[in-house]
Amino acid sequence: MEHPYLTSDLPGIGGTIKEASGDFLVEEIPSYLPCGSGEHCYLVIEKCGITTLEAINRIARSLKVPERDIGYAGMKDAVGVTRQTISIQWLSVEKALSLQLDDIRVLSAARHSNKLKIGHLKGNRFQIVIRGVSKDSVRQVPAILGVLEKRGVPNYFGYQRYGAQGNSHLIGAAMLRRDWRGCVDCLIGDPALVRDEEWSAAIRAYQQGDVNEALCLFPRHCRSERDVLQRLATRPGEYEKAFSVVHPRLKKIYLSAAQSFLFDQVVSRRIDHIDELITGDLACKHVNGACFLVEDAATEQGRATALEISASGPMFGCKMKRPEGEVLEMENEILEQSELVLSGFDVPGVLRMEGERRPLRVPVEDLSWNASGDMVTVEFALPKGSYATSLVREITKTF
Repeated sequence: MEHPYLTSDLPGIGGTIKEASGDFLVEEIPSYLPCGSGEHCYLVIEKCGITTLEAINRIARSLKVPERDIGYAGMKDAVGVTRQTISIQWLSVEKALSLQLDDIRVLSAARHSNKLKIGHLKGNRFQIVIRGVSKDSVRQVPAILGVLEKRGVPNYFGYQRYGAQGNSHLIGAAMLRRDWRGCVDCLIGDPALVRDEEWSAAIRAYQQGDVNEALCLFPRHCRSERDVLQRLATRPGEYEKAFSVVHPRLKKIYLSAAQSFLFDQVVSRRIDHIDELITGDLACKHVNGACFLVEDAATEQGRATALEISASGPMFGCKMKRPEGEVLEMENEILEQSELVLSGFDVPGVLRMEGERRPLRVPVEDLSWNASGDMVTVEFALPKGSYATSLVREITKTF
């Protein structure tokens, strides 16, 4: 599904991003700074080419501490250079600063009283280089950025949320429907979306009903797929039991991807009027994330125009607060089109999806740009949970 642009009336500049590791720099903006005392050591680390979880794994092995004892405020992917804070209990500042690992540098360390937890950050600051830009197209940049500053950045999750094959949300939706055969089919994937010839042949073998041949051909790194196929090979047709071998962490990712896909559809439907409120909306206050029912859109529109508040969209769940009127009707329609019901989000155990509201757009801060040769560099800050690609795609119009 392609997401429409807020600046669709302005041509993009083209170009590519993430060509070199230094082209994509992300730096966390913390909610608070370490106080200088306490049993937890806060380390600001710089990592390159590895995920947050991989960095934590390497640090835990080097220090011989359990991974669960390492706190972090946000997840960062492997692309580019990222600077973020982690916390480790009982680690001395001196030992933290002496830590030396491939692809990880410790920039600073200080003590604090509590463990760092997910969400303990204000947002992220980005510096992104767009390469291969023609001189003629550069003149479009100020107009595009002007619209985004005035109207906000569409709060799309985008393609990075849907996995390498773009199928994570499909697996999650099948889970919500309790369609276990669908879960396995989507997990195994689409041969047309895989470049590796043997991998593609493995998927085709599965689709033709030859589970054993598929198992022989599947690459070793596809652990979940191989585990599922192994179970199917010994218990043919038992798709629920086969899918049960998938790690709960992955299942949570699939369910979150399904939520994200549905949310992106709401943003897409309202993109042309993303800075406008509708009576019945649940508006989100950008200062603290609190939501309230819009009883009269005209009364509240001034605050929306000032980017103090924005209409919110659903991260669907079994306990999520619902809007009213035509907004509710639209959200129900999106659910129905995906053949989903809210009760389906009440997944047993740790996978239960309670839901929440998320603003359809976010304000961008500290926005600046410059051009040099065939490169355009953009710097900006976004609130936590928002993606830099949502801003960059408006500039390039290439994805």
